[in-house]
Amino acid sequence: MPFNKNLFIRKIHRYLGLFIGIQFLGWTISGLYFSWNNIDDVHGDHMRKNPHFISASFPLASPSEAISQLKSEKPIDSIHSVQLISIVGKPFYQIVYFSSHTEGVHHHTHYALADGATGALRGSLTQSEAVEIAKDNVLSTAEVAQIELLENTDGHHEYRERPLPAYAVTFKNPDCTVYVSVERGTFQTIRHDQWRAFDFLWMFHTMDYAGRDNFNNWLLKALSLFGLLTVLSGFVLFVVSSRTLKKVTN
Repeated sequence: MPFNKNLFIRKIHRYLGLFIGIQFLGWTISGLYFSWNNIDDVHGDHMRKNPHFISASFPLASPSEAISQLKSEKPIDSIHSVQLISIVGKPFYQIVYFSSHTEGVHHHTHYALADGATGALRGSLTQSEAVEIAKDNVLSTAEVAQIELLENTDGHHEYRERPLPAYAVTFKNPDCTVYVSVERGTFQTIRHDQWRAFDFLWMFHTMDYAGRDNFNNWLLKALSLFGLLTVLSGFVLFVVSSRTLKKVTN
């Protein structure tokens, strides 16, 4: 039986299309969702209050007092940063420091909180403080529905790869969950149904079905090459089967 190149190319194009068609559908649907949604709404900006700032007239202690007390209690190698934050309307210093380093590489990043007025160190956030911080970051109509302390999350959790432990404060009206870091004493992020739909479709877009955020995984690279082959085989099939082109070349 003589070799039929048209039939051969057509089969390649057909089976490649069947093989990657589902993933192409996932890319298309997710791309449509991304383009038709306001990214600020996905981030939950429409559910948040305007930020409150600390008054410049508030009497503050020197952060060096807090650092001196911290050094007397903890093995500190170096200070990464000192930031003035607000916890339930009061100023506090958030001190980020390293406990040790090896050959210039720092390890064991830690956080400490100190009273901004006195410089006295304090413990991590309490649950009631975390709830107040969460309330300060969402619309005043919100009502607390559930409070959960997170100490571990997996690669599919909506609070993945963020500082732990953290309080997850779930609200209704609007329906959302606010995450507050226990050690850092600050609001971290807000999650709601629109973001969750975005995140689920993002998994199909990146093809990272283990952690969702790796855009350089081998599955995505392989399917991208197969997609390119599918398109190219379609062009080749058009050229070899086009009667118009055959008439022109003849």
